[in-house]
Amino acid sequence: MPIATVNPATGETLRTYQAMGQEEVERRLLLAEATFRTYRATTFAERATPLRRAAELLDEDRAEIARVITTEMGKPVAQARSEAAKCAKAMRWYADRGADLLADERPDAADVRDSGASRVLVRYRPLGPVLAVMPWNFPLWQVIRFAAPALTAGNVCLLKHASNVPRTALYLEDLFRRAGFPEGCFQTLLIGSSTVDGVLRDERVKAATLTGSEPAGRAVAATAGQMIKKTVLELGGSDPFVVMPSADLERAAQVAVTARTQNCGQSCIAAKRFIVHADVHDAFTDRFTEGMRALRMGDPLLEETDVGPLSSEQGRTDLAELVDDAVRGGADARCGGRIPEGPGWFYPPTVLTGIDRDMRIHREEAFGPVATVYRAADLDEALLIANDTDFGLSSNLWTRDTDEVDRFVRDVEAGGVFVNGMTVSHPAFPFGGVRRSGYGRELSEHGIREFCNITTVWQGL
Repeated sequence: MPIATVNPATGETLRTYQAMGQEEVERRLLLAEATFRTYRATTFAERATPLRRAAELLDEDRAEIARVITTEMGKPVAQARSEAAKCAKAMRWYADRGADLLADERPDAADVRDSGASRVLVRYRPLGPVLAVMPWNFPLWQVIRFAAPALTAGNVCLLKHASNVPRTALYLEDLFRRAGFPEGCFQTLLIGSSTVDGVLRDERVKAATLTGSEPAGRAVAATAGQMIKKTVLELGGSDPFVVMPSADLERAAQVAVTARTQNCGQSCIAAKRFIVHADVHDAFTDRFTEGMRALRMGDPLLEETDVGPLSSEQGRTDLAELVDDAVRGGADARCGGRIPEGPGWFYPPTVLTGIDRDMRIHREEAFGPVATVYRAADLDEALLIANDTDFGLSSNLWTRDTDEVDRFVRDVEAGGVFVNGMTVSHPAFPFGGVRRSGYGRELSEHGIREFCNITTVWQGL
């Protein structure tokens, strides 16, 4: 795949970049290794200062970088600005809390005495250069939610970004340089996917994190396993959005529209399968369809646009094939369902009802503004449908019944449960999935400790 900025709203190639050769990759690996030797010994205060400055610079650059993101991957520009603001918030969060999150821990005094020690502590030490393989759909956020905790912990970062967002990738390297991080703390590798394996096998790279597709996750995990290197994977999702009779239907339908179509539906944690109790199925579906139909699709650089193009022509083709397969199998397209005429890789907000297990869309992740609606007789059946997937990233439940909440939290197979609201990520809350959605956690104290050497320090009498 070429490394290029291609405007998905027009299909026009705006700029093409030359992939880095082996000599340049080697230079950057040497720099990362050398930088880590000194950066690992810096204090939390010394790391927090440039991280706060990076947040300030990102705030200043917000309008400019939002336009870059929009022209590279199609996100409506207002959403791109919000993404930049969220990244600045996360950097400040880790700058403010890093020292506390990674403070030395002291075991219970009785356990220390029982071990025959005069003192025991648990210390969090950085691992070294960490390779991040990141996707295009949230080209700032996916990187910052890895980089902010990694840098705070004393690691250094090597970014292999998606090949369709090179300007954003280069901006991130420049951002951390301008913020005052030592040279080599954060480097972008403009390389193709075929080069990743060699970088990951290099002994100077100590760990890796990947957000992306299941095949990409399998490849990185396989190589890391051979090399015995720590990995964190955040892969696909097909999140359920369960609506029970006691729910506020009007609010649930409004949130459902946003939950499905934010970022044009190209989000692993987007709600994708809407599982509705039979008593309120028709009323909810009517409201939901009306909201989806009312969305404004068009030029993502216009403030009034709700839904922009998909990021690539292939992505749109894949999505259309899922919809066409479902319709051929008997599904009803309540709105949308057809590729529009004209330039750009647009696909309209679509609601499908009458889904069954034999349809591809029941099993595969629909990466775009396409919602599938199911009818469930009760919570038991809703949970059966919710768990009838290989994924397990997040989930949503709409109800006022506390017993239903307790049951859903206990039995749904997902890394997150959001009750009466849509799935969101926040620096303070751990984020990640189970099953084929990956393993490990990002954000919060759990995320910052993923790439630490958790060291027991025992001192005798």
